[in-house]
Amino acid sequence: MAFDHVGIATTDGADLAATFEALFDASVVHEETFDGMAVRFLELDGGYFELLEPAEDGTIARFLDRRGPGIHHVALRTDDVGAALDRARNVGVELVDEEPRPGAWGHEVAFLHPKSTGGVLVEYVQRGERT
Repeated sequence: MAFDHVGIATTDGADLAATFEALFDASVVHEETFDGMAVRFLELDGGYFELLEPAEDGTIARFLDRRGPGIHHVALRTDDVGAALDRARNVGVELVDEEPRPGAWGHEVAFLHPKSTGGVLVEYVQRGERT
C-alpha cells in the first residue's frame, strides 16, 4: 500500500484550492460532483489533496456541521481493495464498507471505521479508469 490522498472537508472548495495552489504549487487535476459533493483533486508530488465541498445535504455537510472544516480522511492506494478489506477483517478492524463501492474519479473505495484506526477515517483506494 501507498499514500494516495488526504480528504479535506471545506465549505468553499474553490477558495481552498486557490490557497493550496498558491501555497504548495499544487494544481487541480480533476473536478467532479459526486455523491452529494463537489470534489477537487490537487496533485502534489504523486499524492493528492481531495477537497470535499457539500453540493447537497449529505455526509460532508453533516461532517462540517459536527466538526467544521478540516481533515476528513486519509486514503491508502491498494491494487486490490477487496483483499485489503479481508486483511482488515482478519485483524479485527471494524469496517464502514463491507464491500468495495464506486468512488470519485472512477476508483473503487472502501472505508475503515475510525473506532478501529486511532480516530482516523481510513479509505482504501483502488485506482480505476479515471473519468
